[in-house]
Amino acid sequence: MEEIKVIEGGERIDKFLADKLNYSRSQINKMLDKGFIVVNKNLVKTSYKTKENDIITILEEYKEESNVVPEKMELDIIFEDADIIVLNKKAGVVVHPGSGNKTHTLASGLMYHTKNLSDLNDERPGIVHRLDKDTSGIMLVAKTNKAHQILAQNFKDHSIKREYVALLKGILPHNKVKIDAPIGRDKNARKKMCVTAKNSKNAITNLEVIKRYQDYTLVRLNLETGRTHQIRVHMNYIGYPVFNDPVYGVHKLKEHGQFLHSKKIDFIHPITKEAMHFSSPLPDYFQKFLETLEEINDK
Repeated sequence: MEEIKVIEGGERIDKFLADKLNYSRSQINKMLDKGFIVVNKNLVKTSYKTKENDIITILEEYKEESNVVPEKMELDIIFEDADIIVLNKKAGVVVHPGSGNKTHTLASGLMYHTKNLSDLNDERPGIVHRLDKDTSGIMLVAKTNKAHQILAQNFKDHSIKREYVALLKGILPHNKVKIDAPIGRDKNARKKMCVTAKNSKNAITNLEVIKRYQDYTLVRLNLETGRTHQIRVHMNYIGYPVFNDPVYGVHKLKEHGQFLHSKKIDFIHPITKEAMHFSSPLPDYFQKFLETLEEINDK
């Protein structure tokens, strides 16, 4: 059993809990409908608006058959032991089932690879955090619930350090930039996020220029927060969108997604407490495009 006290009310309970728990909103709605979530010991509807000092109780008895079907998939695993997996995700791979993506997900490939995955969230076995479909690079996966809980808390308190590399459209004049701009749902496009003061969460991205090319800038990025589409939204906000981003930028190439790569990760192993460091090379298409830009620069 888990209890959560509401400090500031006014938000729908399913959205409020989705931001705090390792459950999707659809799962939370099922739990509410079946009575596995109560407010002040009373059943509430999914449309219930939280109130200040509400006590929300999540009962442990809830279990649901996973809708993730194991599928054979080529996985680029960098490290694996009894508790965690560190892998290099390819661009174009969806991490877990969702609207319009029920099969061919990373979660399905992981379930085929091993039966030992954390099951704190039946819809996302082993998935502690995610990368967007067209973002490549390093991801952490939990094989046990204990490892999952510890890693989830580490992500929450920002003790896990991640570095991204991105190619931006345009020549950024500043060598270092700190973007501190809140991100929330775009009221005009439900699937998009945007910088907004309403119904938003603080979001901070630190940027450092690696190299400038003709009409492009290669940068490294470190996140102080982990909001949905944070890098892509922030880059678009400052006027230098991630190259080839089909949602927040100008789509240029059909065969690839945005040029954004999860390059490095540093964390403490959740069980052994060993300091872990992993890095991942840029995908071939990313590296080859940079080589093309290098040739143009040299002319």
